[in-house]
Amino acid sequence: MLRLTAITKSYGLGTLAATEVLHGIDLSVAKGEFCALIGPSGSGKSTLLNLIGLLDRPSSGKLFIDGRDTGLLDEAQLTQLRGHSIGFVFQYHYLISAFTALENVMMPLLLARGRFDASMREVALGLLEKVGLAQWQDSLACNMSGGQQQRVAIARALALNPPLVLADEPTGNLDTRSADGVFALMREVSASRATAFLFVTHNMALARRCDRIIELVDGRIVDGGDQSGLA
Repeated sequence: MLRLTAITKSYGLGTLAATEVLHGIDLSVAKGEFCALIGPSGSGKSTLLNLIGLLDRPSSGKLFIDGRDTGLLDEAQLTQLRGHSIGFVFQYHYLISAFTALENVMMPLLLARGRFDASMREVALGLLEKVGLAQWQDSLACNMSGGQQQRVAIARALALNPPLVLADEPTGNLDTRSADGVFALMREVSASRATAFLFVTHNMALARRCDRIIELVDGRIVDGGDQSGLA
């Protein structure tokens, strides 16, 4: 599902302040695999996630998503691949507070199709049922608890059924019970949909419950990176 080969990322190239943040990253994640990405602050986790999420381009190396070499794609093609193949769940949910839970989940579908149709509502309702929030479909996001909002964010990330989900500290702002529920939900989604997850966390108790722990230190993967035979 995801493969990175000799990926580097530098900033300020051609200047005296040039800095290489990522150094020769080799990483593979298989379809349906649930991986934790750990590392201290400043280790390059956010930079790596931005590259995998196609929000930035690597300085060198190759990045494949769902078998496609992203280095060969133009900006329009990258935008299309990002929109249809990658779901994002962040520490802060970024819901539209004045929209209902249902409207928030429908938003990616509306953006992808350009107009509303009845099937969007059906898809969104089904996802809200999956995350246990069907009865709150008409509740405004601003009136929901942190755990409920994060569940809506997960449903929104799955609206286009992406094969890869990037979760950046999605449980960081939640209490222990809510964090455990959100994590369990993501694991269930991964198993039932064969969706690959890359889960960034500082919570080692949750990381140990993942299929694999990938450790990043000073811009280098020191454990759990490339896995032979994965694509």
